Order: sequence, then C-alpha cells, then structure tokens
Amino acid sequence: MQLENKLQSCKPGATRDKLFSMMWMRWLFPLVFLVGCQKRVEKIEPQIHAVVQEGYLRQLPSPFAPLTEAEMSAAWGKEYQIALGFAHELDLYQAMTGFKRAFFLAPADAVERRLELQYNILLSYYLGKRYADVVYTYEKSELRSLGASFLAAEDLLVMLYESYLQAGEGAKAAQMLEHLKTHFPKTQEKLVLSTALKQADFATLERSSDPAVQDLLTQYDGEKKSVKQAQTLNALLPGAGYAYLGQKQSAVTAFFLNGLFIAAAYHFFHKGHLAAGIVTSGFEMGWYIGGVNGAKEAATLYNERIWERQATPLMNRQGLFPVFLLHYGF
Repeated sequence: MQLENKLQSCKPGATRDKLFSMMWMRWLFPLVFLVGCQKRVEKIEPQIHAVVQEGYLRQLPSPFAPLTEAEMSAAWGKEYQIALGFAHELDLYQAMTGFKRAFFLAPADAVERRLELQYNILLSYYLGKRYADVVYTYEKSELRSLGASFLAAEDLLVMLYESYLQAGEGAKAAQMLEHLKTHFPKTQEKLVLSTALKQADFATLERSSDPAVQDLLTQYDGEKKSVKQAQTLNALLPGAGYAYLGQKQSAVTAFFLNGLFIAAAYHFFHKGHLAAGIVTSGFEMGWYIGGVNGAKEAATLYNERIWERQATPLMNRQGLFPVFLLHYGF
C-alpha cells in the first residue's frame, strides 16, 4: 500500500520508471545475494536397485538337510516339497503360501524343520522385496531366539538389516549391523560400503580405502553440476541455470516467461496502471522464485542420475548389493 501511494503521488513517465526499477532492485538484490552466498550441502537421494538374474538365485544351495522319506510322506512334508518346487521356479507368492501351509501342519516336536520353514517364508518375502512382511515375520517367529550357530545366521542378519532399513527402522538395522560386526565382520564392512553407495553418503565414502571407490568419487566430481551455481545463474538471468544443466527448452521457456511478465509490469507502471503493475509484478516474482528453486531441483536430479549411472556398475562388479551377499537359497 505504501508503494502504491508513492507511485500515485509521482508524475508519470521517468519518475514512475525509476520507482519501478527501485522496487525490482529492492526485491532482486537480496534474493541474488542470498542464493549466491548461502552455504549448502548438496545432498542427493539416488535410487539404486539390484538387478538379479534368476539363474543366480536358483544356483544358491539350501543350508538345510533334505527331507527324509518319512518326512516326505507326511502331510506337512508334501506341502513343503510343493513349496520348494514353486521356490525353485521363483514363484515366490506360491512358495510363501506353501511354506506357511507346511508350517501349520508340521508337528510341534519338529523344532528344526519349523525353524527352517519360518526362514523360507522370510526368504520368500525378502526376495519379493516385501520388506515390511520380512520384519513382521521375523518379529512374530521363533527365529528371534536363534544365535550365530544357526546355519543361515549370516544370511538372516543381512536380510534383516536391509529390511529394517527399507522399513524406516534405522535403530533396529543398526542392531543387525552390530551383530554382523561381531560374528561376520567382512560382511558388515561390505554392507556399510553398500549403504554408503546407495545413499550417496560422501562423508563415509571419502574414508574408504578402496581405490575403486575413490575413482568413483573423482569421476562423479568431474561430471556433477553445482546446485548453487545453477540457482545463482537462474537468479541473475532467468533460464541461465537450466541452460547450465543442458535443459535448453526449459531455459528458453523460463527466459521468455520472465521477460514477458517483466515487460508487462513495466508497461503497466509506465502507463500509470498501478494496480495492474503491482499484480503483474507479484506474478513475476512467483515465476522468478519458482525458477530459482526449479534450477536447484533440476541440478539435484541431474546429479542423482549421474551417481546412479556410475555407482550401480561398481556395486554389481563387487557384489555389494545385499542380495549378492547371501550364501544360501531354497
């Protein structure tokens, strides 16, 4: 309101043009200064997933002894054999259902077989990436009482670590990692590195002594784009930040839209249409600030795709995905 009163009290022409310029400088300089001088941690959240060949899973041996003839002839043993057939075909839903049926039919005194069936149910959920079900199955099962002497204890801890992470239960994931550190330290080290690569945890990765990891960081630093620079460029010249990222169409669109609104606002002020000038300037500031934030998001997304493209092959080569750390299958 104060600005509008000032403009109304001025003579048309050059004075209004001057006040229009002063108003824009009053808004733009603090914003450009804030973008250019603010310290930022350029955090990225890449999406890195393992691609597992069916042949790899099928060749993993079972940690458990084969069923005896007496067990195979029992009702629960027959269900177990059917479930194993589905599991070897990687029909995980049918396998999980079969394992559950066998568990319900298994006698209470078949303690080892019941643990085996619960483990296979959990493994079916894990390979199907149903991490919440892995957590629920484990916490409601007799597997919680098992120690490091269990044949598949290492695999169980690996599956639980990833499942708790995926379920957002970081404290419990850390507990699994501590158990691994105590009983299976090499696997624990691989999981720490795996998680750092998947989460782009640069502070952890910089402490790694693995030459391949250091080469990865060097390569990434050479190809990534600066989020701060993209924002600053878009603040100085709308569209320039997008051009820096190679997004030519977005750059042209941002430049012309901002230019159109600025020209319209100037026209309204110059002609004495103060209300229209103020409204148009408000719309332009929305486009302008949105463009600065958009450059930040675009740069972050660009860096995430770069990291995914570079880190995934390394994780595959070194077998760092948790599923590749499993020693046993069905």
